[in-house]
Amino acid sequence: MTVTQQQLQIVMPSARSQAGVFISALNTAMSHRNINTPKRIAAFLAQVGHESGQLQYVRELGSDQYLSQYDTGALAARLGNTPEPDGDGQKYRGRGLIQITGHSNYRLCSLDLFGDERLLSLPELLEQPQWAAESAAWFWEQNGFNELADRDQFNSITRRINGGLNGLQNRLQLWARARAVLCQPSV
Repeated sequence: MTVTQQQLQIVMPSARSQAGVFISALNTAMSHRNINTPKRIAAFLAQVGHESGQLQYVRELGSDQYLSQYDTGALAARLGNTPEPDGDGQKYRGRGLIQITGHSNYRLCSLDLFGDERLLSLPELLEQPQWAAESAAWFWEQNGFNELADRDQFNSITRRINGGLNGLQNRLQLWARARAVLCQPSV
């Protein structure tokens, strides 16, 4: 199943022209990771829509102070960043449509997408539409979200992506629009 640009714009009305930029990359990435049923695609697009501000952001926003949480301390360690204040929190900030974050995630994503560690030296690749979409679909598959989407466990997906239910109302609105567009029974 593929999504049209018109369907994507209904799901993410604020995407505007970005829908045209991302539609091909999203369809390709979803096909690579078995995000291929209406339920899976609806949940994926809802989460991607929230995490990227409806395709407006492929790089995490935040001041140096905010991003310093990724540089030192417990969260930095969990993300595989060095304990020294050396800027790796800024370097490995969230990127892509689901915001891959931290040295460990960049490394694992890079090994899967490219067969090498190039994202560690070129993290900005995840800001390009193809890799922004591919990294999101990779993260989706790695975390078993297709199976959760099949069972309508949307809140569980949200918790695993975000560590809580941050932005749940927006995510649910996007999910409702996606289901209305993609999960229509055929007549």
